[in-house]
Amino acid sequence: MSEVLVVIDHVAGEVKKPTYELLTIARRLGEPAAVFFGSPDQAAAVAEKVKAYGAAKLYVVDDAQTKGFLVAPKAEALQQLAEKSSPAAILLPSTFENKEVAGRLAIKLGSGLITDAVDVQAGESGPVTTQSVFAGNFTVQAKVTHGTPIITVKPNSAAPEEADGAGTVETFDATISDAARTAQIVATQPRQSTGRPELTEAAIVVSGGRGTGGNFEPVEGFADSLGAAVGASRAAVDSGWMPHAFQVGQTGKTVSPQLYVANGISGAIQHRAGMQTSKTIVAVNKDPEAPIFELVDFGVVGDLHTVLPAATEQITARKG
Repeated sequence: MSEVLVVIDHVAGEVKKPTYELLTIARRLGEPAAVFFGSPDQAAAVAEKVKAYGAAKLYVVDDAQTKGFLVAPKAEALQQLAEKSSPAAILLPSTFENKEVAGRLAIKLGSGLITDAVDVQAGESGPVTTQSVFAGNFTVQAKVTHGTPIITVKPNSAAPEEADGAGTVETFDATISDAARTAQIVATQPRQSTGRPELTEAAIVVSGGRGTGGNFEPVEGFADSLGAAVGASRAAVDSGWMPHAFQVGQTGKTVSPQLYVANGISGAIQHRAGMQTSKTIVAVNKDPEAPIFELVDFGVVGDLHTVLPAATEQITARKG
């Protein structure tokens, strides 16, 4: 059975949920092998975590040669690993950085690339993906027809399923060229934690738009009662009510949670492109003719400033 490389998404060795989702998907395609860019000191702990989700092997790439630079060194290391292991596919969590890594890797390997998949299944001649394209107007199935399939997958595309894996640790010594280390990161500033889930990874997202009138307290209160992330439409961001980091849409972040709640958002195509692949969509809007109602599973015609506090009260009461 051929290996399927899964690039681990982690923060200082703390493996994030999208990695476990990808390992679950990888088992449909072949034998999962995780790739860890980090300190070798953290490898044993990481191996224990990923083998619980079926990873047969953990390739450890010392990030001493890759951290502090932009994406080119990672792409080079993955190219060398792919040439050594001849994987059936390479899966990466669909982040901005990973999509750039994947693009560079595809060129280096002469392979096809699919980004922002929301499902990956085994096909007769390789993985078959599902994704939303053309600003969310179409849902398509696609497959790579040349080289090693390289696929970036959106968070929440699969439920993580535990499985026993060998978790064998193997150090991979990549040779990074000077040309790949020309763009250096000279300073970073950690984003201040909100205490809420990361927007692109959250299982539940509660967003607000023009209808909030700039008052996001009902949206945030409802989100907190559900343990959800908070998002915003472009109109709310352009009005200065929320930072751009919260924007969901074609020019913001794309999300695919289990539940998406749109409040005071009309449903313009720019916003729909960023959330249309959500599993269940609920909208609260005063306008019964709002385009968002064409998309939703459940709709509430009403003022979000009345509906959300009442819903928050009910949820809090039921939680005891």
